[in-house]
Amino acid sequence: MKSTVVGSFPVEESSPSNFKEKLFNSFGLYDPFKEAIRSSVIAQLDAGVDIISDGQVRGDMVSIFTKYIPGMKIEDGNTVIVSKIVNPIQEISINDLLYAKKVMKEYYNGNIPEGKGIKGIITGPNTIVHSSRIQFFYKNKEDAIIDLAHSLKFEVDAIARRVHPAYIQIDEPFLSTGMVDMKVAKEAIDIIREGLDVPLAMHVCGILSDAFKDITKFNVDILDFEFAGNNVNMGVLENNASLLADKKLGFGCVDSSVNEVDDIEDIENLVKKAIEIVGKDNLILDPDCGLRRAPKDVAFKKLQLMNQIKDKYS
Repeated sequence: MKSTVVGSFPVEESSPSNFKEKLFNSFGLYDPFKEAIRSSVIAQLDAGVDIISDGQVRGDMVSIFTKYIPGMKIEDGNTVIVSKIVNPIQEISINDLLYAKKVMKEYYNGNIPEGKGIKGIITGPNTIVHSSRIQFFYKNKEDAIIDLAHSLKFEVDAIARRVHPAYIQIDEPFLSTGMVDMKVAKEAIDIIREGLDVPLAMHVCGILSDAFKDITKFNVDILDFEFAGNNVNMGVLENNASLLADKKLGFGCVDSSVNEVDDIEDIENLVKKAIEIVGKDNLILDPDCGLRRAPKDVAFKKLQLMNQIKDKYS
């Protein structure tokens, strides 16, 4: 049994503090988020997380991608689709992932242990399009979703080729809402998956009662759901566990909707139940969702308690 994070971690932007940084800042070269990435990585590792993220420190899950994709623009903090969606103008998350992996390697004195690693995280095409407003070109969301899947495929392939992650995660929270055409959604994930030589995960938060059976048919290796802050999904899992026979389960056992430290007995009881249902070898423990909104000390303690339970049952 391993552990991971869904993605985001509390962010603290830094300011130039020495001559070199101030000089870089004067030329627009200073990165106020670099220290946040380092801090996020070290916090995850100190807490015992096996598969870390870069902390997703640069913004919300939609705009961090759409600002680099032609056909989409940001207006008043929201994404608007204004023309045909084409390939990104540059690699989007690669530099942050490479830096996070460098910090991880330094943490382990040059050799990342077997079973530890980093994952790339992409906001899925269904969620991005359903979070955006279509102004021009597309008559329906479904065509935009397919074009965006082809666009995001370039980023996914770049992560696999350059970062060599433990796996890549696609965030698709909209799949549980009933607003998405599941046939189109599955086609979009198939586009992203094609030719990929690293495992693919998909994170879907929300109540799964009406969507679970459809989601289990997606061509991914890991499905990640929330269970700590949701009193419905455990029953859904228990009644449909056989549908996950060929997949691992990312098991949200820490409540990311509450900015206070979870009760360790609550975490343990959830994990014990999950082990009974799918077996510990098929589990990857993580929080329900990202931890960006929590105070940093609370986020760290949540991860620490989760890993205490992981170590107890591994």
